[in-house]
Amino acid sequence: MTTARRTLTRADLAPLTRAALGPSRILTGVERLRGGTKKGVYRLTLDDDSTAIAYVWSADEDYWDQPDPDPRDVFSHGTGLGLFTAAHDRLAAAGVRTPRLLHADSTHTHLPADAAVVEDMTGGSLEEALARDPEGAPEAMERMAELLATLHSRTGPRFGKVAVVDKGGSSHGVSCEQRITEGALRCIAEAAARDPRAAAARRELEEEIHALAAEVRPRDDRHTLVHGELGADHVLLTPDGQPALIDIEGLMYFDVEHEHVFLRLRFGPHYDALRAPGLDEARLRLYRLSMHIGLVSGPLTLIEGDFPHPGRMRDIAEHNLHQALSLLKSAS
Repeated sequence: MTTARRTLTRADLAPLTRAALGPSRILTGVERLRGGTKKGVYRLTLDDDSTAIAYVWSADEDYWDQPDPDPRDVFSHGTGLGLFTAAHDRLAAAGVRTPRLLHADSTHTHLPADAAVVEDMTGGSLEEALARDPEGAPEAMERMAELLATLHSRTGPRFGKVAVVDKGGSSHGVSCEQRITEGALRCIAEAAARDPRAAAARRELEEEIHALAAEVRPRDDRHTLVHGELGADHVLLTPDGQPALIDIEGLMYFDVEHEHVFLRLRFGPHYDALRAPGLDEARLRLYRLSMHIGLVSGPLTLIEGDFPHPGRMRDIAEHNLHQALSLLKSAS
């Protein structure tokens, strides 16, 4: 675990800024933005008051303290410049808006870490817009639904991270539902080791996951392009209100039901605008319980380290444990 994390300064980021934006540009200000747990996100202010965003992937910026991820594991630690650039290129090809990549550096020439510079989306987040302007929510969600329809119209021949599948590779496992089931059982064990209520319900949770998995019927081998963690906080707006996806390193080909479970969880009352016909109810039930369990074990694991906002993670874990236990009760 990293014990002494260092926030980058203007002097640190000036060489990267010059490489990305030109040797004559002067970096006048740097602000580390809140929210990231896997990479550092810095707003760069230049001498003409224009701005850009720097992403930095380093041990100092990653609070998960994970070993080197196996890209063939679709749910391995989704971080790194390679995953980011593959996802950026796939979204661009699909016609899905994301901040434009201005510069990528894997050589560690300008920083002792992988880094990228992208355009700064100045319209704020969709989450902020929905809270600030409830009357404008229908129009904002209509635009979000259009972006989602474009994203989900793209498919891949196998499930897995875009960086793997688009190069002809394959992922571990035989199906999406198998990988979800395995991950849920692992998360149950992790949650049970950290919370006595999860420990008391461990057997029931495991039995329910197996029962739900048994209800899922096989489907064909075409898989949908999905973001994986698509909440309104992972959508930024252009000045004219068009949505753009961020935190895209987890982009993958998978069951679209996995996306919709997360959309329903994160968009809450606004989710109706994003509903899609033809979703598999059995997969939704399995993926919903699995996601709640993962949002218990993940946050509880994260705060065992030095994550600076543990209260927020405890709240997430508490809410999702309650939801998981409620689903158990409704199933009995």
